[in-house]
Amino acid sequence: MTITIKPSGQACGAEVRGIDLGKPLSSEKVNAIKKAWSEYHVLSFPDQKMTDDDLEAFTCYFGSLNDEPFFHPIDGRRYVAAIERHADEKSPIFAESFHTDWSFKEQPPIGTCLYGITIPPKGGNTLFANQHLAYQTMPKQLKDKVKNLVSIHSAAPAYGPDGVYGQEDPKLNRAMKPIISEKARETQTHPLIMQHPVNGREAIYGCLGYIVGVEGMEPEKALALLTELHAWQTQPEHIYAHEWQENMLVIWDNRSLLHCATGGYDGYDRLLHRTTIWP
Repeated sequence: MTITIKPSGQACGAEVRGIDLGKPLSSEKVNAIKKAWSEYHVLSFPDQKMTDDDLEAFTCYFGSLNDEPFFHPIDGRRYVAAIERHADEKSPIFAESFHTDWSFKEQPPIGTCLYGITIPPKGGNTLFANQHLAYQTMPKQLKDKVKNLVSIHSAAPAYGPDGVYGQEDPKLNRAMKPIISEKARETQTHPLIMQHPVNGREAIYGCLGYIVGVEGMEPEKALALLTELHAWQTQPEHIYAHEWQENMLVIWDNRSLLHCATGGYDGYDRLLHRTTIWP
């Protein structure tokens, strides 16, 4: 089969066909995927019949497997987590604000893989915000404000005892039950503008949420700047809206993208399996 790549026509993203991810991949095919990934930042592979073993094997072409900081894995696996929502669930949509995965780690993930198992007939798009494009087109006044800044990242706003999920009413009976821990209060710094190690292009790394402050800046001023920056990062012209299908694998680059989940599928079950690509 010949690999074909169809760009989304949006701010990033491409669809890849002509490859079977349920079989071992040659180095030539892996390199072709890596090249497309570097160019389009998020790739979708429709019509893939994959087991969890296949998902882990595919992940390892791009990096390493490791434990998820605040997710429990599914039964019988160490590195596969379920992104799940029940048809009758009333809790807020999980991960419905923009972020890049686990940016509060000293060595954050390279990327993320997500495989669609049960996909509702409507809703549930994932939005991806191209942070190369956001930085490239940023007004000079804002670019001058953010250059050379070091941001402070933490999981506390989400997974700390006082965070979004820590304060959630247990009666909502969320299908996904994140791990709530004091460990979430730990912080880690990263440059706000980072150079991608593969394509060499600069991108804004992370956003308000996991970013809780800026080194050397008073909290009020940092919050105002991060809020202004977030509004720019998530402008519609920077967004690719991905539509899911069953048996579709998606891989995205956490070093050049923000992403968020959306709803619109009340009354339907939804299940995807996820692995994280670590350095």
